[in-house]
Amino acid sequence: MNDEEVVRDNVWTHLDAVKLLNAFNNVLMDTTYKTNRYMLPLLEFVGVTSIGRLTLSVAFAYLEAEHENNFVWALERFRGLFHRVDGLLEVIVTDKDLALMNAVKIVFFESHNLLCQFHIDRNVKAKCKQHVTPKEAWDQVMKA
Repeated sequence: MNDEEVVRDNVWTHLDAVKLLNAFNNVLMDTTYKTNRYMLPLLEFVGVTSIGRLTLSVAFAYLEAEHENNFVWALERFRGLFHRVDGLLEVIVTDKDLALMNAVKIVFFESHNLLCQFHIDRNVKAKCKQHVTPKEAWDQVMKA
């Protein structure tokens, strides 16, 4: 088998998810880091309805690596799911994965990339916990 015959990246979705994506084009993108048995990064595209009450899995991508070119390829496939150019994403929410953020700038150049509040909170808590002692003080910080 030569190198050209190897599947390196894979994107999949469901037709109903594509319909919902085109109706509610608010999307979060997140990569889980090698949590599957193949030890590959899994990029998930999660849609959010206009009232923010329902999330739906729109598409998934197994990637060979977390490099900008892998993300660009996956985002180009994802962009192809939109039925209309005027229906493209205005805002994309990601974690602070620089390769993914750079790929978003390339493929969805007309969109705004925001950082996910959940990831920001988690990172701030992890950094603050190192500097707050004793445990009772940490409990007070968390309550605040």
